[in-house]
Amino acid sequence: MTIDVSISVVHVVDDEAPFRRSLLFLLESSGWQCVGHASAEDFLLAAPAFPSGGGCIVLDVRMLRISGLELQRRLQEAGSAYPVIFMTGHGDVDLAVQAMKDGAIDFLQKPFREQHFLDTVERAVRLSLERHNASLRSQCAQQTLDQLSARELEVARWLALGLSNKEVGRELAISENTVHVHRQHIMDKTGAGGAADFARLILRANPSGLD
Repeated sequence: MTIDVSISVVHVVDDEAPFRRSLLFLLESSGWQCVGHASAEDFLLAAPAFPSGGGCIVLDVRMLRISGLELQRRLQEAGSAYPVIFMTGHGDVDLAVQAMKDGAIDFLQKPFREQHFLDTVERAVRLSLERHNASLRSQCAQQTLDQLSARELEVARWLALGLSNKEVGRELAISENTVHVHRQHIMDKTGAGGAADFARLILRANPSGLD
């Protein structure tokens, strides 16, 4: 996947102004679009939309009022597509472990090597695009499934699990012919060609949809 740094956006959230400015200068010098925020509150107030070219958040772990970990938690609850890169000047191992468990891409201890930082940003932006595209595919699949009636969705699920029309009829206490009619309606509404397509569609909408 090719990244266009001119339309990707890197957000730097750090209450240490000189360091924040130095990171923004480094990013801009490398071609990235970037925005600085002096606090987690400033970032939340700005509420930046996810950019078409992907993006990430470079976040100081220790800040007044709302910490970096707290901002990460809020972003996750909101379903944000932005990956988080943490940085700290304190070398706190416990915080690093917690941040990584909560899904951070990396945890960098200040001062860090510029190239390592830039490589990490690129990796995070690439991941953000993958996540965003997967989310769009999932939403599209769910919209397609939403066209089905509750009974058609039941039939599609059993067919996706590999059951024949007769077996589906037994599971749902309906005739084999009724299953055949439902199957035809499902194919017409979704454009799916058969059971394998039903399975792919259901799993794209919800990875646990066939559990």
